[in-house]
Amino acid sequence: MNFSKLLFVYSMVFILAAVPFLEGPIIAPVAVLAGLSFWPVFILAVIGNLITVYLLIIFINKVKEWRRAKKKEKQSKRETRAKNLWDKYGLPGLTLIGPFFVGSHVTAFSGILLGGSKKKVAFWMSVSITGWSLLFCVLVLYGFSDVHETNPFVDRLMKVFES
Repeated sequence: MNFSKLLFVYSMVFILAAVPFLEGPIIAPVAVLAGLSFWPVFILAVIGNLITVYLLIIFINKVKEWRRAKKKEKQSKRETRAKNLWDKYGLPGLTLIGPFFVGSHVTAFSGILLGGSKKKVAFWMSVSITGWSLLFCVLVLYGFSDVHETNPFVDRLMKVFES
């Protein structure tokens, strides 16, 4: 793969990891499974996901105002799930479990709305995103190390990037 295509592929890992509900713990293992290098994928996916979560935390007051102006109805299902996780497990539990049920962005937002400080939410979200991304990448790397060589879907996907 030439440099421009490689740059494009790794840029897509970064961008897709920043998108809510795609996120680092999902994009990183998929990229490793597709045959991309472990460390660049892991680092780019975590940074991409954390940047958008940190931006949400930093601008939480603006997001709250926008949300209040846009919506004056009851809590959504995602918000209710986040509240239940908060009540049962507290901030660490919410940030470690929440990304699977409501996504990391909603988890960070809910953590602050439910009483967590910006610093604590940022810390626990960093632990959660980094930990889950690392775990899933390692599982894919060692659990499916030969899949990309024999999987027809992945072979076709890699040919698209090579051509």
